[in-house]
Order: sequence, then C-alpha cells, then structure tokens
Amino acid sequence: MSKIGKIAEMYSDGKKLSEMIPFELHNAISKALMYKIIPRMEESKEKHNSSRRAYYFSAEFLVGRAIYNNLMKLGMLEDVEKELNEKGTSLKSLEIIEDAALGNGGLGRLAACFLDSAATMQIPLDGYGIRYKYGMFKQRLEDGFQKESPDNWTRFGDPWSVRHEGEAVNIHFSDMTVRAIPYDMPILGYGTKNVSILRLWQAEPLTEFDFTEFDAQNYDKAVKEKNRAEDISRVIYPNDSTQQGKLLRLRQQYFFTSASLKDIVRNYKKNHDDLTKLHEEVTIQLNDTHPVLAIPELIKILTDAEIPFNKAVEIAKEVFNYTNHTVMPEALEKWDIKLIKKISPEIAKIITKLDTKCRNECDIRIIRDDVVNMAYLACYCSKYINGVAKIHTEIIKKSVLREWYDYAPQKFKNETNGITQRRWLMLCNRELSELITELMGSKAWTKKLYRLRELEQFSDNDEALYRFREIKKIKKHQLKEYLEAKDNILINPDTIIDVQIKRLHEYKRQLLNILTILEIYYEIKDGELKDFKPTTFIFGAKAASGYFRAKAIIKLINEIARMIDEDDDVNKIIKVVFVPNYNVTVAEKIIAAADVSVQISTAGTEASGTGNMKLMLNGAVTLGTYDGANIEIVEEAGEENNFIFGARIEDLDNVRQVYNPRYFYENNPKIKRVLDTLVSGKLDDKNTGMFEDLYKSLLEEDRYFVLLDFEDFLKKRIELNENQKNESDFTKKCWLNMCAAGKFSSDRTISNYARDIWKIR
Repeated sequence: MSKIGKIAEMYSDGKKLSEMIPFELHNAISKALMYKIIPRMEESKEKHNSSRRAYYFSAEFLVGRAIYNNLMKLGMLEDVEKELNEKGTSLKSLEIIEDAALGNGGLGRLAACFLDSAATMQIPLDGYGIRYKYGMFKQRLEDGFQKESPDNWTRFGDPWSVRHEGEAVNIHFSDMTVRAIPYDMPILGYGTKNVSILRLWQAEPLTEFDFTEFDAQNYDKAVKEKNRAEDISRVIYPNDSTQQGKLLRLRQQYFFTSASLKDIVRNYKKNHDDLTKLHEEVTIQLNDTHPVLAIPELIKILTDAEIPFNKAVEIAKEVFNYTNHTVMPEALEKWDIKLIKKISPEIAKIITKLDTKCRNECDIRIIRDDVVNMAYLACYCSKYINGVAKIHTEIIKKSVLREWYDYAPQKFKNETNGITQRRWLMLCNRELSELITELMGSKAWTKKLYRLRELEQFSDNDEALYRFREIKKIKKHQLKEYLEAKDNILINPDTIIDVQIKRLHEYKRQLLNILTILEIYYEIKDGELKDFKPTTFIFGAKAASGYFRAKAIIKLINEIARMIDEDDDVNKIIKVVFVPNYNVTVAEKIIAAADVSVQISTAGTEASGTGNMKLMLNGAVTLGTYDGANIEIVEEAGEENNFIFGARIEDLDNVRQVYNPRYFYENNPKIKRVLDTLVSGKLDDKNTGMFEDLYKSLLEEDRYFVLLDFEDFLKKRIELNENQKNESDFTKKCWLNMCAAGKFSSDRTISNYARDIWKIR
C-alpha cells in the first residue's frame, strides 16, 4: 500500500479503505493529502509575503469538488485510483460528495479559475471571501417547480480547510461586534509547489451562550448573539427584498472586506513599518461591486493610524482595482447611505467625504439622492477599471461608466475572461486530454493552451476525427450513467446533446430556447419538419429564490418536457431535460458530452460568459448571439464553424425606441402558436399565474427581445441540425473550435492582470 493509503487509514477510526462509506473515504484521503499540502501552503505564504503581491476580493468562489482536482495537481490521480481498486473500493464512489457551496455562477467560477492559474503561473495571488455555511440553496424539482432547501455542504466535515483560530479578528458594527475566523483552503498549482491560499471568513459571536438568560428560561435570548453573528456567513446572497435583508447583505460585505483588510495590514506590518507605502507591496482586485466597502474601510484603517485623509485616499487609489462584470442595472449595486450608516456610521461618513472630494475633483457624484453608487465609488478609488470581454469593455466605456471613461480613459483596460484547462479539459475529459497529448507529442498544452493551434493540421485527418467522435460518444454514455444514477433521468446517448447551462435569468433567454424547442415539437408533430436529427436538449440552472419569472421559466421547461415525453409521435426524436441542482460537478459531466453550446443572451447584456469557453474547449460548436465572449470565440474559430444569429447591439440601438412585440405575435404564426400554448391550458402551471405572466411579459414588454430574435434563432437551430447530418463536416467544426480555444485560458487572463494591472511578476 502507498504512503497515502497508510496515512488515510490513520484518519479512519481503524477502518480499512474497503470498509469505509464514501464520506469516510473522502475525508480520510483528503486528510492524507493535506498532510502533503500544508507544508506547501506555509511555504507559499512566506514567499507571497516577501514580494509585491495581489489579493482577490470576491463574494463567491465556486471551487467545485477538490479531491479529484487536487489528486490530479499532485500527479497522484491514476495511482490512487489503482490503489483503491486493488483494495476493493473506488474513487468513483466519491462522485456523491457535494461541491463546496461557496458560489452561485460564473462570477465565482471565474474567481476559482483565477486562483488556479495564479498558483500554476507562480503569481503571488491569494483570495478572500466568506465561508458560507449553506451556500445559495440546494435545488430540487417538485412537479416541475423549483424548490429550495439548505445546502449544508460541511455536514460531513471539510477536510480541505484549515481553521486559524489565532488569526481571528473582531469586526465592529454599530450595534454588534463579531469574530471573523479564517479558514484557509489550498488552491494548488499544476507542475509547481506554489499554492494560492483562499482565505474564507466565518462569522462567530464573542459570547457563544448566555447562561444567565438560559437559566432564567429565556432560551431564545440565550443564543440570540450567536444566531445574529452566524447569520452573516450563513447563506450567500440572502434575499434583500426587505430592509432586514438589505442590512444583512451589507453586513456580509463589510464583514469580509474589513476582516480581509485587517489581515492584509497585519501581514504587511510583519515586514514593513510605513503604512504610507502599502500600495508598493499590495494590490487588491475588487470582483464586481460586492467588495467595494473595502475602499472606505482601508481609508478608515489608514486614518486611524494617523495618516491624513487625503493621503489615505491617494493610497487607496493605488491599492484598488475594479472589475465590472455586468451592464445589468440590478447587479450594479446601489445602497442607501442611511443603511450604510446603520452598519457603520464611520464608513458612511468616509463615503460622504469621498463624494465631496470626488465632486470637487471631477464633477461626478458618488451619492445621488442619498443613494451610493458602488460602481462609481470603485471607479473613483481604483487605479484601473476593467471589463471582461472586448465588447463589454466598449459598452461600459460608452454607457454604464461613460462619465468615468470621459474623465480618466487611462484607467480603463480590457481583460477577456478565461477558464482553467486543468479542470475543464484535463480533469473532466481525460480521454480527450490523452488524445491531444498523443497527437501533440507532449503535455505542453496543460500550461500553454495556445499550443492547441498545432492540432489544426489534423482537421482533415480521418483517423484523428474518428477518435475524437468516439471520445464524444464515451462522454455521452458517461453522462447518461451519471444522470440516471443522480436523478433517475434517462437520456439517449446516441442523440445530439444541445445544452444551455447557466444561471437562470431573463437576459440569458432560456425562455427563447424553450419556445423554439416548442415550435420544433409542433413542426415535427405536424409533419412540417421532416428528418430532424434526434436531439436531447439539456438545461441546468438555478433561479434566485425570490425571482418569480425565472422560476416560471423553469416550470415551463419542465412542462414542455413532460408534454414531449408523453407524445410517442415525437419523443424518439427530441427530448427536453432539466438537470436539478446544477453545479460544477454536474457541469463537468455535461460539458464534456455536449455537441452544441447555446449562448443566446440578448446582444449587449452578457459581459463575457465562461461556460461558452468550457464548451468550446471540449469540442462543442456555439449556437449563439453576437455578444460577450461569443464574438471573440468566432474571431478565433471562424464564424463558418459556429452558428451565430440575432440582432446585434447596433440593431437594438435602432429598434429599442420603436419595438412592438405584438407585431411579431400578430404577423408570425409560429410565434402566435407557441405563445398561445402558454395560456391555452395545454401546459399546467397549477393556477400559479406563472405562464400568463410570461405571456403578458412578452406581448407587453419583451425587454430582452425574445420575439425579435425568435425566427432567426429557429432557422439557425434547424440549419445546425441539418449540418449535423454530415458527420465529418460537423466533427471538423467541433475539432477546429477546440483547436482555437487557446486564447480562453485563464492563464492568459491572469498573466495579463499581473502585467497590466497589478504590476507584479
């Protein structure tokens, strides 16, 4: 038995590997690996502290399951698989282990990819966030409706995190003080001993339990302080539809940014005495507006150290950088200054002073009508501001942040997002990885993804393309087995796999997707559409718990899926599947099996997207709008190898003021047919009014131009299906997409951040 196996059994209460249930096996192996990893963590901390370094502040880090990734990074995956098989157990049994519920979507997954790339590229970058107890929620389906339940991801332990009790800090709110306890999670580099540290803060009370209140039989009061403190790190993005919800969100943001800055300053002071030179050693990236309270908090820390206010502001302007991830107004946070004052009067006072200073310097208001524009606060006190795709950066310069671009154009950068090929190809598609390595003659692509271009020479090689097709078939069969075991979902792996997997939001237009599928159903059933190549349409998405219309779309998808399943005339040709509780682990399975990547956000609304990159890397064609990173995908792979449709930004600029969705309903019988289905009684929303609301929203507003793009999308989808009948031509398109994916490595993105924004090596 290997040394890891022996160490694992030391953590298993005397059980042999073969006797352990999956959770015991997972914890034992993980603890054994941490035995090797912890010394690397401590060494990396020392190295990072010895030079200029960067920190990544993010409300979420969607890291996924760690065990397979860490085994791969340590070069032990195959050996441990072999050892467990010899001992009568299997690594595959650990597939039931849940993801760390520390994020919601692309924002958090990007943050995880960045730490992975920084560790691999040996760039001193560490992350700070919150150690949520429950994450967002666990999604299940009941009669097609989304239902939420707590996602207690640590209930069987968390062997990948190290609690540092001695490095806790106190966070002072106007009405309470809580302890922030740091937990360090290692993000391993590949081919290096460097480790990025993800430090997550858990909120705990100063006093765990009031015995006097308990003895007086005031049981709720006895744990009131504990509950109030723990609420702060209980759930990611708590519902903020009420005043109390808004206050809790603000508490979360102040909690983790204050704790992180106190930690950063403490580390800085270990080697430096002069806080006025903090910016020479430290740079902080603010991942969207959630961490922007870090700006006034740093100024508070500096002024408390007797640094004059104006000097403190200048230091902050050199320390912070701001990434804008969206043009959606609901995601560009704005907070009532009175709410901030309830959290911390000192922070509110500093923001007010910054507003005055900003207004005097550049005639731009951070506070308007007592509302703080957090993006504007970030722009004022940041060295650099960046978008996350070429088109997105141009949009924020021309509209969302135009005042700031006009005032300080030199601040603006574009850093197109990326993904780590270690997880999103090397780990999730080991069969394709082996083929790439064989054809290339090395594993250079694992750190230099642009080397995939070398494989374009095989785009007409029948043997290479045949093996590529066979690997896709293997991944489809693996997906079939996984979905059947996980959710008792049955799919035909011999069909085209067409996927839209992402957060459920109206601008991402899952509604457009399912309505075109409904029309295809009608056309097949009526004989209008003949010889449609059998296709499985897969959706995966969570809707925010308070987002009624997004939940209605989930119900609609499931109702249409039910109707198709029950129709023997059509159900052998098309199938619709909604995979519940979509997360990183589910994504790994679906992405490797997909033929078609559906990326259909309304032009100008998707900042970048990273799911499109993952699917491209695994050999899927993009069926999408000219938006976000789709634009750069077709620049790299060729529009002839993808399927682009729909209105572009310049079209919508002309259409927006005169758009009448009823025109399309009244003049396009296909649109009328699918919309009438929503209210005809054929689909049952259990008298919730959900489908009628969707119907009215499209006819009266259609904010995201679903009806405008409907016909073009339908034609392009049918064109794509026709193209798939020519197996060799379609395989070549998929192959060339994979070969062109090199630009979209987060290694490239993070190297550019280090060079252009952080100024670190």
